[in-house]
Amino acid sequence: MSHLIELKDIYKIYHMGEETVHALDGINLTVDQGEFVAIVGSSGSGKSTAMNIIGCLDVPTSGSYHLGGVDVSTMDDDQQAEIRNKMLGFIFQQYNLIPKLSVLENVELPLLYAGVPAEERRDRAIRSLERVGLADKWKHLPSQLSGGQQQRVSIARALAGSPSVILADEPTGALDSRTGREVLSFLKQLNREGDTVVLITHDNSIAVRADRIIRLQDGRIIYDGDAHDPRAVVQPDEPPEADIAEQEGAV
Repeated sequence: MSHLIELKDIYKIYHMGEETVHALDGINLTVDQGEFVAIVGSSGSGKSTAMNIIGCLDVPTSGSYHLGGVDVSTMDDDQQAEIRNKMLGFIFQQYNLIPKLSVLENVELPLLYAGVPAEERRDRAIRSLERVGLADKWKHLPSQLSGGQQQRVSIARALAGSPSVILADEPTGALDSRTGREVLSFLKQLNREGDTVVLITHDNSIAVRADRIIRLQDGRIIYDGDAHDPRAVVQPDEPPEADIAEQEGAV
């Protein structure tokens, strides 16, 4: 059986003047249907580049990426846009809701782009809002909702297209800690209901809510395994945070 996501020997190389930067340096990873995976790393680790490639927002310099058994690594922009709409649901840190559209219209938007007829669009959007507990807010504007509610609307928007993968990029970054925990619990619930979730984060305390952690450092995978293994949150090449704080204070 083929994997839902399969990256093989992926390199992403940028040329900045005379310098060559390996944002991804030969990574291999797979994600299967129904998994809840966190890709974690500090700034510059390559996690955002990995998300862009998994999300069909960028192509690798070399290597292959199969999504649902289809090689998407050599697709042009139009082909990538089509597979994004069909197979991927995105949740972003800043919600990315359109202020002048109602909650319902925001959730319908990707279905509109996909050419789904109006009645089916509305039905699917309402069902998605029911899943996130906001069906009664369908007429509201984003500004009339709390931050946590707005993030749940963005989750409903991701769900409306019945994606194969929910790709969540720092989904709690704009929320207070309590609301962030609620959103993570909600993603966990979606995963229990059968959705495949790939979470991108720099925060170990968020990453451990997944079942599996893939840790990136300098464009390479340094850990891939159980989220509850102590090695999942250890960064061997970095000093403890207290040491970093002391160093910064001494500067």
